[in-house]
Amino acid sequence: MTSHRRMQLYGALLLLPAAVLLATFAYLPTITTVINSLFLPGFRGAPAEFVGLENYQLLFDDPTFWKVARNNLIYAIGTIPTSIALALGMALFVNGKLRGRGFVRMAYFTPTILPMIAAANIWMFFYAPQIGLFNKLLGALGFSGVNWLGDPSMALGSVIVMSVWKEAGFFMIFYLAALQGIAPELKEASDLEGTSRWSFFWRVTFPLLMPTTLFVLINALINAVRVVDHLFILTKGGPNNATNLLLYYVYENAFSFFDRTTAATITVVILLVLAVVATVKFTILDRRTHYQ
Repeated sequence: MTSHRRMQLYGALLLLPAAVLLATFAYLPTITTVINSLFLPGFRGAPAEFVGLENYQLLFDDPTFWKVARNNLIYAIGTIPTSIALALGMALFVNGKLRGRGFVRMAYFTPTILPMIAAANIWMFFYAPQIGLFNKLLGALGFSGVNWLGDPSMALGSVIVMSVWKEAGFFMIFYLAALQGIAPELKEASDLEGTSRWSFFWRVTFPLLMPTTLFVLINALINAVRVVDHLFILTKGGPNNATNLLLYYVYENAFSFFDRTTAATITVVILLVLAVVATVKFTILDRRTHYQ
């Protein structure tokens, strides 16, 4: 065996454990889910019946699915740009000359390290109708309390606020690392030219942050879809499906209603939508991405 062949074999063996894990826990479940979405389960030992795209037709005729999809779209619009803008603003703030900068960074990042269940329970106390922190503050200001999680018009917005609080600190770390990787000579040159801070940010800093922004956007999109645990604690999808989101709807169908066919069909739709949106993001933003 030549040295080139030995290096190829050595590289393949190094990749083999990761490839096995990826195939076992990503590719195989995806293929199985797609297959399950094309069949109706058999009852009392009968074999499953192939129905093609009939399950998708039934799903698209379900008004609850469209309500859940609309909720998820609103949730994504509310969380993705807000959390990214806050993350960028916090990163710019703590990257400058600031007294107690390490403490401020830790304070911004603390919500990220909290388990989602713990964070949801904290916000459950904030949102409690009678004894909650927010209603106590409103009462002190002379306003009546709000049923934050029980009012259909307020519940989804309340979940969005908690999610932004939880995610912004995580995205801030990536922006902070990217800011510290920008050459200081660029700022020195702009100061010599008399460039304003605003112009330097839009013409130099922000374009150099586009690779990080692209990465954060994809992660924010995934986070906007994989919402289960804090819904389970805060609202369980209520009231009247006002906070029910796609992945929680999958959980309900699979483990509460035991309708795994519908759950598989919704999962395939989610994967297709994520793939299309991610492709569009990479196609559009790649033209505006500048690598150092």
